[in-house]
Amino acid sequence: MFKFSKKMIYAVEAVVYVALHGKTAPVQSRAITGRQQIPERYLEQVLQRLVRCDILKGVRGPRGGYRLARPAERISIGEIVGVIRGLDGGDESNEHESASELGELIVLPIFEGLDREVMERLDRVLVADLLQQAQAGNSDTSDHSASPAQILQRA
Repeated sequence: MFKFSKKMIYAVEAVVYVALHGKTAPVQSRAITGRQQIPERYLEQVLQRLVRCDILKGVRGPRGGYRLARPAERISIGEIVGVIRGLDGGDESNEHESASELGELIVLPIFEGLDREVMERLDRVLVADLLQQAQAGNSDTSDHSASPAQILQRA
């Protein structure tokens, strides 16, 4: 069954941060860990996986760092989550196999369908959409004290 891990959240945050700040120069991992408060032990593993899967591009050298490997319009949140889901242990469907016939025939398919729906929805959300939302200051989450635009100014 689908579960959002910390690594998935960190990966999406890191890609959005790189998209925001990597237009003129590569973004160094320490800038991401410092600004986004992402533990370094998670971030390096996540960034390397994103590079191997052609979401980010690693730039070597003293002024190196990370850039988007493709335009933000061609990277979906579902792709990022899928890459990190594999890093977190892949598909967990075997954990949820039911020993009963009722579970396997009736209950499990409901959860498998929900899992597919979540991934399909994430596949429709692009990094460019998140950038646009952040730059416009729009958010469906009015409970937060700062708007996305305010957060961007601090980032």
